[in-house]
Amino acid sequence: MGHRSWMRSQGFTSEVFDGRPVIGIATTWSELAPCNVHLHRVAESVKRGVWQAGGFPLEFPAMALGETLLRPTAMLYRNLLAMEAEELMRANPLDGVVLLSGCDKTTPGLLMAAASVDLPALMVTGGPMLNGKYQGTDVGSGTAVWRFEEDLVAGRMTQEECAFAEGCMARSNGHCMTMGTASTMASMAEALGMQLPYSATWPAVDARRYETAQRAGQVVVDLVRQDLRPSAIMTRAAFENAIRVNAAIGGSTNAVIHLLAIAGRLGVPLTLDDFDMLARDVPTLVNLQPSGKYLMEDFCYAGGLPAVIRELDEAGLLNSGAMTVTAAGIGVNAADAPCWNREVIQTVADPFQPAGTGTAVLRGNLAPDGAVIKQSAASPHLLKHRGRALVFDSPTDYYAVSNDPELDVDEDTVLVIRYCGPRGYPGMPEVSNVALPKKLLLRGVRDMVRICDGRMSGTAYGTVVLHVAPEAAAGGPLALVRTADWITLDVPGRTLTLEVADDELARRRAGWQPPAPPASRGWTRLYTDHVLQADTGVDMDFLVGASGHEVPRESH
Repeated sequence: MGHRSWMRSQGFTSEVFDGRPVIGIATTWSELAPCNVHLHRVAESVKRGVWQAGGFPLEFPAMALGETLLRPTAMLYRNLLAMEAEELMRANPLDGVVLLSGCDKTTPGLLMAAASVDLPALMVTGGPMLNGKYQGTDVGSGTAVWRFEEDLVAGRMTQEECAFAEGCMARSNGHCMTMGTASTMASMAEALGMQLPYSATWPAVDARRYETAQRAGQVVVDLVRQDLRPSAIMTRAAFENAIRVNAAIGGSTNAVIHLLAIAGRLGVPLTLDDFDMLARDVPTLVNLQPSGKYLMEDFCYAGGLPAVIRELDEAGLLNSGAMTVTAAGIGVNAADAPCWNREVIQTVADPFQPAGTGTAVLRGNLAPDGAVIKQSAASPHLLKHRGRALVFDSPTDYYAVSNDPELDVDEDTVLVIRYCGPRGYPGMPEVSNVALPKKLLLRGVRDMVRICDGRMSGTAYGTVVLHVAPEAAAGGPLALVRTADWITLDVPGRTLTLEVADDELARRRAGWQPPAPPASRGWTRLYTDHVLQADTGVDMDFLVGASGHEVPRESH
């Protein structure tokens, strides 16, 4: 009686307490998270669907992680969102959950939480923005930023033009409309079977985004009645599908870290090498920025993710029987998916980029636990490269001298930016694709090899080696590199080599001191004390695995 009485203060009539499924709607809406600012409207559509299907919807907030504003990086807080959402899902009397996300870290954070609780769950991402429009051409949010910044430094663009372009790149609700991390992780949620077909690509302001949300509210009630849980959907087969779909769409390298973390919550065996092995025979099919020309709105109208999934299935590259929230296999869902534009979504027989151009995993004495590179965003002539290192202990140190015309650097130099990993920054920010030195930009150089233990935005491009593990702050070999050391990058051979003798590295290690902890209290202290390395997903060591949804004690 007490529980019901307090709930009735909101105006609910007595019949909602008749035993019907209680559906939580976890929303990461916030005006501090621009990508997610419309999710309160999406939640209203979900509620309509839940009511229609005979459920009882209750919306609750989960931590919003505004990729564009949070400092030092939203990635520092992904695990905190996952922990908060997990506890809210478990502690409240919920039978099922709809997860509303959008920005980069909110999608994996909520999936991690749902995996650990294992209540029937379904995701609805907020959708991409409309295509950016600038001076008569389409421009991509994020991707165009890097180009405009370089053009400004090189004198090809004025400050006034940059200010005007800001509004042209982001002209509607939604997340980045390039194949950045937000679009990638929305696609991963669909490829894992946790989103309804086409959910990843409807633009945020398209009426069909809200139709999909209403349908999701109906479906989640069915999931509860069928007792179909995330653990039965996000299986090893589903993760294999997601990895191959990520290769086919030219997805972000950040998917590697997030998929590893989600798998870790479920106990699904998944390793860094799986991403290389499973993607090697998958061509890039989708011609989208930053690897290609088009944007998410074009991808949607061309047929969306189901058209890609169908291509992979017909080529024998999909576990078509993997279960989805529709209670059918992913192959069944996409069996009749049409493609309306072969310039945007190409075929396996005639792909946008050939097989083997997706994310590559590198190993060697500079990255004994692995590093990754997005080949489709790199310059082909730099995929095999040898150069002298120019080493900086932070992006700040680099930018302090990057405009110096006397900087000892040329196009063959290998820029090394370190102490940007999970512990070192902290939070492993998207700073690895540092802008090129001004003297090279003025000469027309547009790319050079960069190596970092941090991450790169999915909207970014360039020949950048990322996620070097172990990171420098954990005593990885990256901490031992010195300026003028020779480094060899061999992407076809999957190696990253520091050409320094083992005895010299041992001597350097004996003199190395770890950096001081970045914080003495609070979440940052807890994070740096317990965070795992990039090759295992950057989750907290005490959050790996699941606790289920049972709460054995009463509150009153």
